[in-house]
Amino acid sequence: HAHAERAVRTLEDSERRGSGGFVFLVRTGGSVMKLLTHNLLTSHVKGVVRGYPLIITANEVKVNSVDFNQAFVARMIPKMEWSALIQAADSLGHLSDLPQELISDYENNEDFLRKVHHIMLEVEVIEGTLKCPESGREFPITKGIPNMLLSEEES
Repeated sequence: HAHAERAVRTLEDSERRGSGGFVFLVRTGGSVMKLLTHNLLTSHVKGVVRGYPLIITANEVKVNSVDFNQAFVARMIPKMEWSALIQAADSLGHLSDLPQELISDYENNEDFLRKVHHIMLEVEVIEGTLKCPESGREFPITKGIPNMLLSEEES
């Protein structure tokens, strides 16, 4: 849990500094493939025009409790592709009752933000794959870590 909390704090600090970039802490043996991470990944296979969103398939999913930070979740929502988040949560069986379309005034709706927090930060894929929607290239997720490396022919 400490690693997940540090990753969240790193994301918050990155956003506060206005760097526009995100830093993800990856540690061997840690389960870090969250739907927040999934929402930011794309396929860079040579020739691929439509490499987002990656299709997520899980053989093992774990739910870890992460401290709720309402302001952080509210700030992250506009940076994410809502439909990709909903599609990923649904494919993992964790959609709950989140709407297909983002609600208005979500920033002040704690119940809604808690549901988003859950799928964005607490649902973790331990083993599975991410599949490019155009090329069909599969990227493995092993011990919670997505391997997006390409062969020389693919890059």
